[in-house]
Amino acid sequence: MELTIEIILILFAAGLLAGTIDTIAGGGGLITLPALLSVGMTPIEALSTNKLQSVFGTFTASFYFIRKKLVNLKEMKLMIAMAFVGSVLGGFTLMQIDSSILQKIIPILLICIGIYFLLTKNVGEVEKHKLVSSTLYAFTFVLVIGFYDGFFGPGTGSFLTICFIYFLGYNISRATAETKVLNFITNFAAFLFFLFFGQIHFIAGFIMAIGQVLGALLGAKLVMLKGQKLIRPVIVIVCFAISIKLLLD
Repeated sequence: MELTIEIILILFAAGLLAGTIDTIAGGGGLITLPALLSVGMTPIEALSTNKLQSVFGTFTASFYFIRKKLVNLKEMKLMIAMAFVGSVLGGFTLMQIDSSILQKIIPILLICIGIYFLLTKNVGEVEKHKLVSSTLYAFTFVLVIGFYDGFFGPGTGSFLTICFIYFLGYNISRATAETKVLNFITNFAAFLFFLFFGQIHFIAGFIMAIGQVLGALLGAKLVMLKGQKLIRPVIVIVCFAISIKLLLD
C-alpha cells in the first residue's frame, strides 16, 4: 500500500474523529476500520493496524482522566488484570471460532442499551448504591467484556459504561473515565496478540495514532465540561450506528 498525501489525510482525519467519539461513548472502530479498509488494506491488516492506533487514543484519554482524578488505579487493579486476561483469551478464541454468530446477537444488545439511555433521562446523573461488589464485577462483567473485545469488539465502550452505571452505581462521567482505562488494557492486550499473529502496517497506524491522540484529548475535555448532557446522547447515537452497520454487514 502506497501512502499518498490523500491516504495520509484520510487516516489522520479518521483517527481524529474516532478518537473524539471513542473517548465520549466508544465506537471509534466504526470510523477507523472502514477507513483502513478503504485505503487498500486486507481485513487482517486493518484489524491489526486498528489495534495499534486505538492504543494511543485510549491511553491518551485514560491518562487525562487519571490526571483529573476521575480514576483511581489502585482501586482498579483487579479490573485491569481481568480486562487483560479476557482480551487475550478472546483473541485466542477468535483464531478457533467463527465470530459471525456474535454479529447477529450484538446489534440487539446495543439497541437495548441505546433505548435505555434514550428513555432514562437521568441515567448516570448521580452515583447510586452498588448491586454487586467490585471484586465480583471484575471477575464477571470485566472479564466477559474484555473477552468480547479481544474476540469481536464493536460496542465494548458502551457495554462497559452501562455496566459501571447499572451494577456499580457510578455516575456517567466516572463510568466513562474508568471505561477508557479498561478499554486501553483490552486494546493493548489485543495489540500484543496481533503483534505476533497479525500484519500491522506501522506507518499507517502511527499516522492515524496522531489523530487519535488529538481526538482523545478533545473528547476527554468535552466529557469533563459537559458530562451527562453530552455522553448520554452520543452513546445513544453510537449504539444505534453500530447496530445498523452490523445488521447491514
